[in-house]
Amino acid sequence: IHSGERPYKGFVCGKSFCHRPSLTRHQQSHSEERPHECPQGGKGFWARSDLLTHQPMHTRGRGPSAAPTAGR
Repeated sequence: IHSGERPYKGFVCGKSFCHRPSLTRHQQSHSEERPHECPQGGKGFWARSDLLTHQPMHTRGRGPSAAPTAGR
């Protein structure tokens, strides 16, 4: 049975988590380090999984590289 308890609290924004690894991953989002860069748009991500989630937007025609050109 889940208690709903969230004992791991972030020191930057105060967000709480059930599991310490979730807090650790979240705390990295406050860092400026972004080692995984999108080759199409240049946007950086802390986690490789976030980059992989982002990349399909370029093939769906929603990314910066798919923006309509002026005069269309």
